[in-house]
Amino acid sequence: MTANKTKSTAGGPAFWKIAGAGASFQAGSSAVDSATIVASLVNHLTGSVYAVGAASAVLRLGWLSTQLVVGFLAQRSARRMPYYIVGAFGRAACLAGLAGLLAIADNEAESWLAIGFLSLWTVYAFVSGIVTVPYNDIVGRSIPSDARSRLLAWRFFGGGVLALGVAAIVHRLLTTGPLLTAYALIFALASALMFVSSFSFMSAGEPPAPPRPRETVRSGGFRDFLVDGLAVLKSDGRFRLFLYTQWLGGASLMVLPFYVIAATGAGLGLKDVGILLATQTAGSLASNVFWGRIGDRRGKMKLLRSVGMLRIVPPLGALAILMVGNLSADNILWSFATLFFAIGVLANGMTIGYLGYLMEISPDDRRPAYSAYFNTLASPAALLPLVGAMITDALSLNAVFMVAMGAAILQLYLYKRLARLEGG
Repeated sequence: MTANKTKSTAGGPAFWKIAGAGASFQAGSSAVDSATIVASLVNHLTGSVYAVGAASAVLRLGWLSTQLVVGFLAQRSARRMPYYIVGAFGRAACLAGLAGLLAIADNEAESWLAIGFLSLWTVYAFVSGIVTVPYNDIVGRSIPSDARSRLLAWRFFGGGVLALGVAAIVHRLLTTGPLLTAYALIFALASALMFVSSFSFMSAGEPPAPPRPRETVRSGGFRDFLVDGLAVLKSDGRFRLFLYTQWLGGASLMVLPFYVIAATGAGLGLKDVGILLATQTAGSLASNVFWGRIGDRRGKMKLLRSVGMLRIVPPLGALAILMVGNLSADNILWSFATLFFAIGVLANGMTIGYLGYLMEISPDDRRPAYSAYFNTLASPAALLPLVGAMITDALSLNAVFMVAMGAAILQLYLYKRLARLEGG
């Protein structure tokens, strides 16, 4: 049986199992969202903008940095599902460990708790990175191109519905129970949803990998794999330009963990984090149909450019709120809730656009390698939240939001150049 015959259409069993796995993962991720839940917890434990930036940076850096090795191993393997299993079940176990750590802590002021949390959070980040390469490859072989954006849209829609329930639970826990117990239960919920996601994706199975053309097979090992990556960077114009846009995208996103700091600095409390998470989830949920239709009907490039324009909105909105000042408590909450709604819309579109376009430009027989090359080369951008912390500490929150706006505008320019390469 060939890989083509095993592909699922929109509505086939594999389509819905993969979408269900993604929805459960999305809901679990929302419970430990680095821009809201983790940012608020780390800020509470440490009071340091550098610790908040580090928690966000290590999540992205860990996710990206493992992919070169995983891509090399997966490209040489006939089956990629075993790599997914290690990463998916491993990250669920890490979240269970974080829940246990918070559950046994008696006092949030104890320094060992902050150190232990950030250490285990780092392990979670690196283990999570194992999943991406096999996930992209299996989905790319299981789902045809004209159904992938819809798959991702259904993933985010289902995840958004579940995440609204998660947000309600988070708000309830943070307003009624002891703080550390509340966070422990939140991480336990995230772990359970991650385990459900892992089982669902595993049950979808894996189509046979296509045979690799003889000219792409090198006799050497990891060194030759790296040489091939440099060759791809030099020869593939779309790959290279898309990479540059991701670097700028990282610069525009370095402010994500600092929106919560801006909100708490403006007068909102930890109990309001659940409301901000709920509105962010609602924005993600409301935008699914829009992003899915654009990606499948008007093309992945159109989707990327639409998302690029939206990147300017959150930092501009944050600047407007901070500069107005003298707002009532209700108006501050309403303003930041609206801002987080826009962040939800943006985050959803970014993921659908990024995954869809990367699958689009990756050859079927080399998708694990292309995913590894791209994400590894994009990994320096993961450190930018630390740069954001430096800008915030040295200048102000306003300054970091202005830098993010500038990066978003430059990214739009590169998207225009990329569209020319596409003939659009």
